Amino acid sequence: MHTPQLQTDIEQRLASAEPEVEVLACERVGAERLRVFIDHSDGVSLALCERVTEHLRDLLAQYSLEVSSPGPQRPLTKPDHFRRFIGRKARVRLREPRDGHKSYTGELVGASDDEVTVAAEYGVVAIPYSEINRSHLVEGEG
Repeated sequence: MHTPQLQTDIEQRLASAEPEVEVLACERVGAERLRVFIDHSDGVSLALCERVTEHLRDLLAQYSLEVSSPGPQRPLTKPDHFRRFIGRKARVRLREPRDGHKSYTGELVGASDDEVTVAAEYGVVAIPYSEINRSHLVEGEG
């Protein structure tokens, strides 16, 4: 479950401690685990993950904390993420089905402040961010 408020809190904490770290996504996995995906222009090392975990140590009282790099299926959670990867293939899962489809996989062809446009196998579709449950890059051509 994507937790925007917790993600905002974590971003604010890291802004001064690790200003080069980008928080890509923050997900609750079950009731007690928190998974935080981070990125850095120089890449994500084990040492960086350890430093970020240390900065978020107080969360360990409430959650089991997992800090990791995005890997090839990088989460896309903000308009800037979608804009950065225009031309790449992504999978966008919706909160509710639209035209009988719960997800769309295809090339990202546009991203405004309000919606992302995907060239999926069913055609080009504009999806408001408010309708997206989760989204990530997909390996392969695109």
